[in-house]
Amino acid sequence: MSTFMAKKGEVERKWYVIDAAGKPLGKVAVEAAKLLRGKQKPIFTPHVDCGDHVVIINCKDAVLTGNKLTQKKWQRHTGYVGHLKETDYKTLMAPRPEKAMELAVKGMIPSNSLGRAQMLRLRLFAGAEHKHQAQKPEAWEM
Repeated sequence: MSTFMAKKGEVERKWYVIDAAGKPLGKVAVEAAKLLRGKQKPIFTPHVDCGDHVVIINCKDAVLTGNKLTQKKWQRHTGYVGHLKETDYKTLMAPRPEKAMELAVKGMIPSNSLGRAQMLRLRLFAGAEHKHQAQKPEAWEM
């Protein structure tokens, strides 16, 4: 008995919309990562990009539970000695809530060329409007 391995040309991609309004940021990121990787499909193969396109709307209304809004930090390094920059999520979510969602999803995707290709299929919007209606995306319920 042989194991089924999907090939690149056999993968059919669908479009999904996830509404993040009032839902925890991490839970939305988990669902988006599963859809981007294609883990919900019966043809999932770890070394083939089987994922779908994901549009996340209402990123500004995503919720951080507990004290994460003030205690959780985003760290980045400029490349110079001693230039580690820290930003708490309260100041990160105010001007660009899409960045917080992108960081959460990116941490759940593999750190290789396959993961980079999967992240290109993620579209994030702060409000309820998005420009991908022509693709007829399906609503994904969590």
